[in-house]
Amino acid sequence: MELCLETGYTSLNHVGEELCGDHVESCVNGDYTTLVLADGLGSGVKASILSTLTSKILCTMVSNEIDIVECVQTIIETLPVCKVREVAYSTFSVIHVNREGKGYLFEFDNPEAIYYHQGKAIDFDREALDVCGHTVYKSVLNLVDGDIVMVMSDGTVHAGIGLVLNFGWPREKIKEYLDHHLDDKMTARAAACVLASACNEIYEGKPSDDTTVAAVRIRSRMDVNVMVGPPVNKEQDEEHVRRFMEGDGLKVVCGGTSSKILARQLGKRVKSSLDYHDPTIPPIGHIDGIDLVTEGVITLRRLLELSRKYISISDLTPKYFDKEDGASLLADVLFERSTHVHFFVGQSVNEAHQGLEIDITMKLKLVESLAANLRAMGKEVTLLYD
Repeated sequence: MELCLETGYTSLNHVGEELCGDHVESCVNGDYTTLVLADGLGSGVKASILSTLTSKILCTMVSNEIDIVECVQTIIETLPVCKVREVAYSTFSVIHVNREGKGYLFEFDNPEAIYYHQGKAIDFDREALDVCGHTVYKSVLNLVDGDIVMVMSDGTVHAGIGLVLNFGWPREKIKEYLDHHLDDKMTARAAACVLASACNEIYEGKPSDDTTVAAVRIRSRMDVNVMVGPPVNKEQDEEHVRRFMEGDGLKVVCGGTSSKILARQLGKRVKSSLDYHDPTIPPIGHIDGIDLVTEGVITLRRLLELSRKYISISDLTPKYFDKEDGASLLADVLFERSTHVHFFVGQSVNEAHQGLEIDITMKLKLVESLAANLRAMGKEVTLLYD
């Protein structure tokens, strides 16, 4: 079974600030994914600059396999301790892990990471290291399918101070909350949003501290093939369908003409549904052996809107889709369940669109925009044109 890594985060800005004093940087180098969450001292522009500098330096160095002691030493020497408050200008958490779940976690003055494993939020074993007179904690990672590592800025444990919680939100209470609200099918982005949303509620929508939650999740690979539009030449129909049906994973077709071509080539029939789960989205269809059949352009437009909200680091709407309309079902498949998405895009002018404000250019732009947003979610995306 091939495993994949995914990352995601959500940030809440200090009330009244346009910039967040926390910053998350992530990158992939070979089999390794590196994620850094840095929390700059204070809030606003200065904190944002400090956290951005810290996260970018660390992510670049760690991803290139530079010894963590040297990495931490560079940051500590670059960003000295504040003489007034006697605290570091920027704290940080670093996750460096490969696709087999092997790696490490380093933490400097951020709240202790939470390890979601087999349905339970637990602690990592930690080793204290002395680096330039500062204590940095190291944890060895041996993750398995479904595990989530969550790191956070101190805005999480400060949530509610002076409001609904006199002394903030204790870490043990955070773990109890996650026990009841996470599951191992959630994406990293969804898991981060769950905790950030809870913090926002405790802050009563007015965070008194920058609050960021970032997560790394290991999961099994899931390929999804998506057919959009008929090929330019009808002679290509058979080859187009053959390639679309190849391989394991889920099969999705978008568009009435594409559905008819697919059904004809497979010797099946399209069964139309009359159930409008959303009055603005055409109903789905059914073809035996195909996982999802939807209408084309209107559904894809809504999907693009949903994708923009999904990748927004400040959007707190739930990152799961339980509605039954075609766009929501597509979002569940592509945003939540997939790791690799393959678009099979036909470039023929659709006769059904004659006289409408829909052309092939619009459809191609829709697909390309969706592909860009899926890549921003960490998916591997391919586009094949006929």
